[in-house]
Amino acid sequence: MSASSHLDAVPTTAALILARRDDDSTALLVDERSWTWREFVDECAVRAAALVALRRPGPWHVGVLMDNDPEYLFLIGGAALCGATIVGVNPTRRGAELAGDVVRTDCGLVIVGDSYRDLVPDIEDVVDVAPTSGGIYRDAVAAARGARVDDWADRADAQHNLLLLFTSGSTGTPKAVLCGTSRLAAIGMLNIHGLTSDDVAYNAMPLFHGNALMSAWAPVLSVGATYAMRAKFSASGFLPDIQRFRATFFNYVGRSLAYILAQPESAAEADNCLRFGWGTEASARDRAEFTRRFATRITESYGSSEGVCVIVRDETTPSGALGKPNPMLGMQVVAPDGTPCPPARFTADGAIANPTEAIGEIVARGGAARFEGYYDNPDATAEKIRDGDYWSGDLAYVDADGVFWFAGRTNDWIRVDSENFSTAPLERIIARYPAIRGVAAYAVPDPRTGDRVMITVELASDPSGDDAFDPADFADFLAAQPDMGTKWTPALIRLTDRFPLTATRKLDKATLRHDAWFTADRVVELRDGAYHELDDARRAEIVEQFSSHGRAHLLHSRKSSEYPPGEGISPQVSGLSDDFHPHPRPQPGRTDR
Repeated sequence: MSASSHLDAVPTTAALILARRDDDSTALLVDERSWTWREFVDECAVRAAALVALRRPGPWHVGVLMDNDPEYLFLIGGAALCGATIVGVNPTRRGAELAGDVVRTDCGLVIVGDSYRDLVPDIEDVVDVAPTSGGIYRDAVAAARGARVDDWADRADAQHNLLLLFTSGSTGTPKAVLCGTSRLAAIGMLNIHGLTSDDVAYNAMPLFHGNALMSAWAPVLSVGATYAMRAKFSASGFLPDIQRFRATFFNYVGRSLAYILAQPESAAEADNCLRFGWGTEASARDRAEFTRRFATRITESYGSSEGVCVIVRDETTPSGALGKPNPMLGMQVVAPDGTPCPPARFTADGAIANPTEAIGEIVARGGAARFEGYYDNPDATAEKIRDGDYWSGDLAYVDADGVFWFAGRTNDWIRVDSENFSTAPLERIIARYPAIRGVAAYAVPDPRTGDRVMITVELASDPSGDDAFDPADFADFLAAQPDMGTKWTPALIRLTDRFPLTATRKLDKATLRHDAWFTADRVVELRDGAYHELDDARRAEIVEQFSSHGRAHLLHSRKSSEYPPGEGISPQVSGLSDDFHPHPRPQPGRTDR
């Protein structure tokens, strides 16, 4: 069964919008402005008529390049009514990458908000561009003011692809995920949050990504609740916003909670109307701290833009675990040949006793029916599907109680001295160290063979300060951890005050791998049983080791102007080769895991 046929019986997003046409409760709050649902639906009808007038030849794909703005939601609603597809363009992309995104998704027109007018030169040679503040777009909207909601009533049951949502890009070039009008409606109607029409959902996550739409706006639309929105995420603006809007719910992605908690603690934080927050990839420590400070529970979930594999934590989920998936989703952890992995066994110290056989890839049996695919990217789509099953690209293991534990991505294997292990268990151990706000573990090449373990730690204090991080104390801490693997000790530690993030506020490991130890941040290296500061002389020595062992191809050169100022790193010792991809998904028949 195809994903589209799987959803044929589900109402469309247009039907949900049309159902709100006589609703005079509040639909949208932005700054000091508000719209009722009746007004919101009227604005969507106007945008539908404008999109018809602006239609270009070819696929009816309209790129939207703007911050969180009411216009963005009006366009999504308008596209739902008229049958257009909205392409959420990532505004953090630049130059050829940005142009490539709109070309690959066959955008005939890109509508650009005022805050991104400076990006118009990057794309105007490959696509028609329409700024929101003037020209053809403003004229089309003005001319459509006579459009009536009833003009679109016959579209209530029409099926079409409503959205192209780019993946976060945390594991490579972002891919455009297809999201049909019925899939978005189904997600909203499922309403796993239990929102009611009395709720106010606060969102500051970018609308071009699925979290803002699927976790918040879709369920708000389905029940007629209120959507309060900020143009861009602001850690300092979070508390004033939830208090001003009297928000009862908020959604987040990645490092957002960590940055909110980095704000000075205030007694006013508990003065809020929040019932709960919902998101992904926050640490157990951050979730507990947010609950303490804001007197609000946090519900963590596992999922992705593709929307096939979902796990929601509940009160029975052990700290650090993903939780138990709904049996109806058919989720298993499997070996490369597709056979289920046995449950993880643990030593008395809590270490995994059988990681090689227990850790595998999360697969949804029959999940192909729920996956709509990537736009014009059959190879990427095919990589996810095997015999009707959906392969997530995420690693995990399952304990004896059936609880899933995240173990990293399929490219998060590290191979040291012929032993393979995944990064997530190591990251959970390091996160226990009190001075660390966040940690990322990843493979970098060893000069002789295999990999070295490198970590980047985000510190709450100034990482350049003499007393900010004591490598010797950290080494003692690692030695005292009973579940620390014998090959897991980090060979290189990068200290930073802020991780590189993707546009959706997820940790960008690809950038960390690429930078490796060639960075302006402080780096220490394990040598002769102790950590030592890594200086330019030692960097050059490491590069010579790569050359002497015939592995110089794993390093590549950049122009000296690309180096952080003041580092003095010579052009021939900068970064990792684009050919270095640590341990992609093992293929059936391979035995190197």
